[in-house]
Amino acid sequence: MPMLHRLQVGENEAGRRLDKYLAQEINNLTRTYIQSLLDDGLVTVNGAKTKASYKVQEGDTIVLEEPDPVELSIEPENIPLDICYEDSDILVVNKPQGMVVHPAEGNYTGTLVNALLYHCKELSRINGELRPGIVHRIDKDTSGLLVVAKNDSAHTHLAQQLKEHKVIRKYLALVHGNIKSDVGTIDAPIGRDPKERQRMAVVHKNSKAAVTHFTVKERFGRYTLVECQLETGRTHQIRVHMAYIKHPVVGDAKYGGQTKAFKLTGQLLHAMFLSFKHPRTGEQIEFKSPLPKHFLAAINKIRNQ
Repeated sequence: MPMLHRLQVGENEAGRRLDKYLAQEINNLTRTYIQSLLDDGLVTVNGAKTKASYKVQEGDTIVLEEPDPVELSIEPENIPLDICYEDSDILVVNKPQGMVVHPAEGNYTGTLVNALLYHCKELSRINGELRPGIVHRIDKDTSGLLVVAKNDSAHTHLAQQLKEHKVIRKYLALVHGNIKSDVGTIDAPIGRDPKERQRMAVVHKNSKAAVTHFTVKERFGRYTLVECQLETGRTHQIRVHMAYIKHPVVGDAKYGGQTKAFKLTGQLLHAMFLSFKHPRTGEQIEFKSPLPKHFLAAINKIRNQ
């Protein structure tokens, strides 16, 4: 049965946008999801359908109908994988730019998980049906190395290494501007941007500690190639931290790095190095991934100029 939420606007809430009001009053629903319910006519104010921008008034009676969740079946898909290593416990894959790691709202096909389910008979189930085998993630438009767990034991071992900061993850990023220091550390907490919930930001309320170490690899005047090593693994961490020090990643529209200088479909950020202890043998193993063609093309264009 659908769940009904019935609310009455108090004096202190009057004048707020309807979607923002509902997102705060109903804690388990996101503003994006609420806006979709509004579009579907599943929210009424005083018995009438209205828009997300409606300013609520004291005494308004709001009814939100939350439909039953749809059972999702994630289907295996024959999508080519660039596999760097594989055994009975783990798989290390080189993810291309543009591929989503796991299914989520709006992306239920064409993901790395869909490809993994076709390739592997078994994947760990610790992270649930939508994220089998996924121990850590990289963004859709970030390319590079990921380790995948084939069983729950391997997943547990790898997750513990991540928690203890024993997994070494290094990225290459082309950023705007000339970074003057050869090395540096960005120690700034990251949480949801209070002004835009689809973005992350350096904030000191409702945030988690985040540390990124960087080393300049090459300077190009208007751009700098940097190697970033993660100490923590927050959502969009490198992208947020580089934007925070006024050197956003080239091609990153979300965090101010968009440019027409190159034909880019996303940020120039590549997970180029990954090292961890094998969950069964305890051996320290490491993997390297060369820069993809789109990244090299941008660097070559700069050099030619």
